[in-house]
Amino acid sequence: MRLRVEFTTEPFDLDEPPRHALVAREVVESAELDAVDVGPFGNTVEGGADAVLGAVDAVLRKALDAGATRVSLQLNVIGEGKR
Repeated sequence: MRLRVEFTTEPFDLDEPPRHALVAREVVESAELDAVDVGPFGNTVEGGADAVLGAVDAVLRKALDAGATRVSLQLNVIGEGKR
């Protein structure tokens, strides 16, 4: 199963990325995902189910530890494939 996840971490800071956003970026950029798009107000990742779900778990834990007060995400099944 292939998944796509879009997520944001909050609170926002328009002057510079907060620590929780930087930590989330590091997690997804170092994960074994097929696609990563990091933006100022949201991020999108795609890959096999195990890789995506593992990255989501790490993002949630590490972003909260780094000061995030909210993490919003949307997960979509985008196709079949290797787990």
